[in-house]
Amino acid sequence: MPAGEGWWRTAVIYQVYVRSFADGNGDGIGDLAGVRSRLGYLKSLGVDALWFTPWYQSPLADGGYDVQDYRRIDPRFGTLEEAEQLIAEALELGIRTIVDIVPNHISNQHDWFQQALAAGPGSVERERFWFHPGRGADGSGIPTNWVSSFQGETWTRTHNPDGTPGEWYLHLFTPEQPDLNWNHIDVRREHEDVLRFWFDRGVAGVRIDSAALPVKDPALPDLPAGGTPTAGHPHIDRDELHDIYRDWRAVADEYDGERVLVGEVWLDDAERFARYLRPGEMHTAFNFGFMTQPWSARAMRDSITRTLAEHEPVGAPATWVLSNHDVTRPVTRYGQADSSFAFERKRRGTATDVERGARRARAAALLVAALPGSLYIYQGDELGLPEVELPLDVIEDPMHFRSGGVDPGRDGCRVPLPWAGASSPYGFGGAPWLPQPADWAGLSVEAQDADPGSTLNLYRAAIAVRRRIDDFAGSELEWLELGADVLAFRRGDGTVSITNLGAVPVPLPAHHEVLLASTLLDGGALPPDSTAWLALRAVPGRSPRAHK
Repeated sequence: MPAGEGWWRTAVIYQVYVRSFADGNGDGIGDLAGVRSRLGYLKSLGVDALWFTPWYQSPLADGGYDVQDYRRIDPRFGTLEEAEQLIAEALELGIRTIVDIVPNHISNQHDWFQQALAAGPGSVERERFWFHPGRGADGSGIPTNWVSSFQGETWTRTHNPDGTPGEWYLHLFTPEQPDLNWNHIDVRREHEDVLRFWFDRGVAGVRIDSAALPVKDPALPDLPAGGTPTAGHPHIDRDELHDIYRDWRAVADEYDGERVLVGEVWLDDAERFARYLRPGEMHTAFNFGFMTQPWSARAMRDSITRTLAEHEPVGAPATWVLSNHDVTRPVTRYGQADSSFAFERKRRGTATDVERGARRARAAALLVAALPGSLYIYQGDELGLPEVELPLDVIEDPMHFRSGGVDPGRDGCRVPLPWAGASSPYGFGGAPWLPQPADWAGLSVEAQDADPGSTLNLYRAAIAVRRRIDDFAGSELEWLELGADVLAFRRGDGTVSITNLGAVPVPLPAHHEVLLASTLLDGGALPPDSTAWLALRAVPGRSPRAHK
């Protein structure tokens, strides 16, 4: 693997949700053959790395985050040999691979859990999990009052071989995802072996799912009334986690080419968040704060300032994310009256102005691409895809069912991509596992390839300019005061990004040329809901670029 020291500090990383990217065998399910067939597209987009959500063998009770076997590719997606070929072929194009590791839990179909169920109470097999007697004389009381990330209870009761009720087991997500006991040496050694398994096959890094959750307080204390402990939380952000990730970092450092650890860390406490990025732990962690902000210059500026400040003490780069496989797509989100994001506010039938949302999503794409650090792009955002409101009878996401149908779930951002043609499956492959809208022809890769002003070509241009202009490679950012509804900053000493989040055009500051704009400019003014990148001095060999 090429050394590329520090490649992850400014990388553009594309998230591949395999099941919905491209279908290579015509069965309607995305697969590794489909991804391999589209590597040229990803190369043309200009990305540095691909992050694959779990592609391992899984019952898919939670979109693959219920892993049955880390050393096998799910047969619906392909084979281990195909994964090895994909990793190698992508690297030949200069594109690294990041895989997803899910340390908090495994599938209830995993050999370990099946062995634990068969072995019964008090067995060594059950020590790898959190089996516990229930409360009360008959054990019918749930062991703790902990709250599931997917709503509903966090414990499920087992049955003894004679059919009588048995112990309970912990699952912070669905019952099909039993939590692992990270106090057990088998759990720690197994995950280190899994890291080596994939590093040996050439992956450049791992994304760590729910990274602040795996360690539990062995006393299993209840949460206090209100749910906010005054001392340490029994299962979020426990100090013992840092020993685990230091061990993981030591494994990564055994390999050449900087194999990186990327944490999914949802924490409000900036100081606690930064601890995961100390030297010898993770390289980067997802910054979700910006993604949750409304369409507001003040809110976004505060989020950016806070993010950069919390990364600065540990010398880690920030990461910038507009969406992912769990989140309402920007085109839909930014078109809603409340354009911030929170899981608890997702509701079916929420009105959105897709045209306005599309303008804002294009502006936001340029905004985050101009910020210091690494950039993540969720598949389909580069096409300007909206969230899809799916028929209830096709939804598979457990968040929908565990909410009693109140939460529409996350499948609306997981609809298979449109590649070409006038009707579904739009070149995806076979009849897609989730239905595609009838009006997506204009959003396909084929249609946008032919349109110089398309969202796809805007993304391509932004990634190319970001790579070419040296100002974007540094960590400096200086705010410019251009009005209450304007978000403007200078990168380096020669490049300015300016975003108009207000309702009227704003004059552009003095500049040599416009490097790129998310919309056509209004003379010398920047229209509402748009972003422009400005060169303050001549850039050799360049001419202005604007997108309508």
